[in-house]
Amino acid sequence: MDNQRRVTVMGGIPAHNLSLYRKIRFKVGDPASVIEIPGRGTVLVIRDIEMERARQHARADEIFCPADFPPKGEPLSGDREIATAQATAVCLERAGIGEVWTDRSLPMIFAHEMTRLGITVRCDPDMGVVDRRSKDAQEIELLRDAQRVTEEAMEMACRLVARATAGADGALKSDGETLTSEGVRRRIDTFLLERGYVNPPSIVAGGPNGADCHNLGSGTLYTGQPIIIDIFPQNRETLYNGDCTRTVVHGEVPEVLQEWHRAVAEAKAAAIGATRAGVTGEAVHAATAEVIRAHGYDMGLPGPDAPPTYTGMVHGTGHGVGLEVHEPPLLDRRGPALVVGDALTIEPGLYCHATGGMRIEDMVIVTDDGCINLNELHEGLDWS
Repeated sequence: MDNQRRVTVMGGIPAHNLSLYRKIRFKVGDPASVIEIPGRGTVLVIRDIEMERARQHARADEIFCPADFPPKGEPLSGDREIATAQATAVCLERAGIGEVWTDRSLPMIFAHEMTRLGITVRCDPDMGVVDRRSKDAQEIELLRDAQRVTEEAMEMACRLVARATAGADGALKSDGETLTSEGVRRRIDTFLLERGYVNPPSIVAGGPNGADCHNLGSGTLYTGQPIIIDIFPQNRETLYNGDCTRTVVHGEVPEVLQEWHRAVAEAKAAAIGATRAGVTGEAVHAATAEVIRAHGYDMGLPGPDAPPTYTGMVHGTGHGVGLEVHEPPLLDRRGPALVVGDALTIEPGLYCHATGGMRIEDMVIVTDDGCINLNELHEGLDWS
């Protein structure tokens, strides 16, 4: 069937089902469904006490509650999710609709109630996935705001490390206390909470901890070591995410880390330069890999016999970001063609178990002829 003519149904709790939330731009913690009917528009079925708020804020042409569509011969369920699913099915039946398309996130209870009334339910695996990739103007501004606050937190954390004092053993101290990964992470959490963000545990990984790109980091931080700080908070109200990584080195920067930084910064610039609509995520990753290898480093995980000094980039170049911090597409092998409005992280890095890791990450928005970088924060190692 022509995608423009098919009837679509999405259902669930908008505060948790982010594809549904994006469709109606209305956050609510009770079950809801949205039906799109060509020629009629968008029908939203939502709890009765939320209807007035939905009329003011939700993206919908018609708004009903489950009681508007009671099933024949039986009462509405006292379970809100079942009642919403029942009403959705009855709404479709009354409209004479015998087939609907839905996305991968639809709760099974909705399909169950629709099939009970003889409605065929078909799944489009790309629905609600590809749609979310192309961010509209409102979403881009929300991402810009999230990235701005993320950068403010990043600058605070990096300066906290850079302006600490080093003891005789190289351990960093701030305000008379030993500076640890956990302590910096708490400062980041507090900073973001005060600005309306929830924050999964940030990465503050110093020295060898940073060799594992997803190690959150623990223990004392030291001068002269690379410290990866990766912050990816979500706005509590809009649900959009920021995502930024910088690497800070306290004190004099060793030559090996300066070379790592040159390679990673050049790789990031090459990846950003390759990013535009129509180019594949694989091609963007290839631009990163070309620079990393040109600097003499490897791509991929070290083999079982690799020495501790093995240095390479062990992950893809980046990923989509939006209502979730990790969304399609991937900038990696088999990464798909980019579309206008894709919000992407560009985050090359280098890792060595003997020394640690280094990563620099920006967020960009894909355009027809390139991309817009939402980051303004400097990418150097000296934050003093």
